[in-house]
Amino acid sequence: MERSRIAVAGASGLIGDALVRSLTSDGHQVRRLVRRAPRAADEVRWDPERGSVDAAGLAGCDAVVNLAGAGVGDRRWTAQYKELIRTSRVRGTAALAGAVAELAEDVRPRVFVNGSAIGYYGDTGDRAVDESAPPGEGFLPSLCVEWEAAAAPAREAGVRTVFARTGLVVARGGGAWGRLFPLFRAGLGGRLGDGRQYWSFIALHDEVAALRHLLDTDGLSGPFNLTAPHPLTNREITEAMARVLRRPTVFAVPAPVLRAVLGEMAGDVLGSARVLPARLLESGFRFAFPEIEGAVRAAL
Repeated sequence: MERSRIAVAGASGLIGDALVRSLTSDGHQVRRLVRRAPRAADEVRWDPERGSVDAAGLAGCDAVVNLAGAGVGDRRWTAQYKELIRTSRVRGTAALAGAVAELAEDVRPRVFVNGSAIGYYGDTGDRAVDESAPPGEGFLPSLCVEWEAAAAPAREAGVRTVFARTGLVVARGGGAWGRLFPLFRAGLGGRLGDGRQYWSFIALHDEVAALRHLLDTDGLSGPFNLTAPHPLTNREITEAMARVLRRPTVFAVPAPVLRAVLGEMAGDVLGSARVLPARLLESGFRFAFPEIEGAVRAAL
């Protein structure tokens, strides 16, 4: 992409922060969406829970990237927190998509990249799935369906709309791996449950590169799985972490303990998601860290 102006919601999160740093280092202008009163010219006010956004701040942007939403793994899934997870994504997406659609065509962004997740597919067991698979059942699949549907106004206005269904991001700064690294460094790492469930991972470097590929490549729209091409079982990933960090992995967390500690969220941890990035590979994207050991070393 030539030097562009890109609005980013969720710019302070793990992926958003890395994306903003990548864009600005290449000379792109970034407008950050913030929930407080703007303090700088590159900030745009919005309130995702209430579904409001200062549309004027999006005028003249070439692209909008929405990565905002309450963390799925940040807290136990109470009814109240599940509602926050849902509203922060669905209302926020609807507000952004609506604001984009309402802009005059000459100042309307050309592309809208909206975050989503491989939770769309639910528990796939040993079955490998790509973007052609239907949604699964449960809280996360229904959330992802509603989340993606909320972007309809942008798509109907003729804006190229992309859904980035992200897997487990291998990074030290947050997400699932942000919690795993300290445990493994301390020699307390181990498989979760029986370890047979598939984890579809992606290195943070490749996550950012994939988002930029989706922004830059005209003609790409619809869902794209942002996962490395070779998903592994939790047991295989545990063994890889042990090799890279040179720590024993003698501990294991039984499924009943996980359910007692995490409640409903344990189903997501113990569930299997064998997800393939078929459309991403077909579009010409190449992974820098397709294997888990390379992804872990890159994070370190």
